[in-house]
Amino acid sequence: MLIANVNNKYFVILPMRNAAFIGGTEMAAIKYKTKIDISPDTEILAQKTVEKFITEAQKAIKAGDLFYIAISGGNTPKRSLELLGTLPQSIALPWNKIHLFWVDERYVPINSLQSNYKMAADAFLNKVAIPQNNIHRIPTEFDNLTTAAKKYENIIRNVFKLNEGQIPQFDLIILGMGSDGHTASLFPNSYATFDTNHLACTVYVKNEKLNRITLTHPVLKAARHLIVLVSGKEKAPILREVMISEPDEVHYPIHTLWPVLEKVTWFVDRDAASLLNW
Repeated sequence: MLIANVNNKYFVILPMRNAAFIGGTEMAAIKYKTKIDISPDTEILAQKTVEKFITEAQKAIKAGDLFYIAISGGNTPKRSLELLGTLPQSIALPWNKIHLFWVDERYVPINSLQSNYKMAADAFLNKVAIPQNNIHRIPTEFDNLTTAAKKYENIIRNVFKLNEGQIPQFDLIILGMGSDGHTASLFPNSYATFDTNHLACTVYVKNEKLNRITLTHPVLKAARHLIVLVSGKEKAPILREVMISEPDEVHYPIHTLWPVLEKVTWFVDRDAASLLNW
C-alpha cells in the first residue's frame, strides 16, 4: 500500500485492476509499502518534522517515561532543529526525559562549523531545558577513530542498559539522504554499510579529509519510527531512482531500510518530489 500526503491531503493507492495505468514510481512504492509525505516547501517540511518529534516524544514518555532520539546533520534537518528551539510546544516538552543522540558525525572538533553536534547546539540545545547528562554526542577528541567509535557504542549501551549483543531501540531516528543514495554515513561501496557486529563504526571517506563515525544499519532498522528528510530539486533524480529501483544496498545504502519500510516516513518537499509520478 502507498500512502501519500500532498498538501495535507492523504491518498491511498491500492494495486487494483487499473494498476497498469499507474506509473513506475507508484508501482514500486506500492510494492515496498512506501509512505511519502510531500510538503509544498522546506519550511512546511521542517514544521512537520518537529510535529513528529513532539508527537513521538509525548507518546514515548507516556508509555515508558523516556524518549530516545537520534538526529542527523546536514542542511535539510537544520531548520527543524532551529524550530525545536523556538516553538512553544517544543520548549514545553519535559526535556529531562529526553535522551539525544547523533546518527553520525564528521571527525572534527566540537566547535568546528562542520560538526553536527555544533549545529544542534547552536540551533536548539542552549534554548531548551535538556540536562547535559541527556546529551550523548559522538566523541571526536580521541586520536584513534576506532577508539572513538567504541566509546560511542559504550555510551549507547550504558544509556540503554544493554548487554553485549543487544541492539538499542530508538523511539525516533531522523535521517537524510545524499544525492548518491547514502543515509547516515553509510556510503555506496563502503564497508560500514555491511557492519552488523557493532552499534557504531568508523567510516573512512576517500578523497575527503573528514572521516566519520556512524550508527550501523542494524541500529537504524531497530528503531520504532524513522523519518527520512529529502529536499531540493537536486535530490529529485536520486529520490525517484531509489523509489523505482530494486533494493541494492551496495549502490544505494538507503535501501538498507527497505526491510522495515512500514516504520519509515519520507518527508520530502515539492522540489524533491518533482520527478515522482503523482
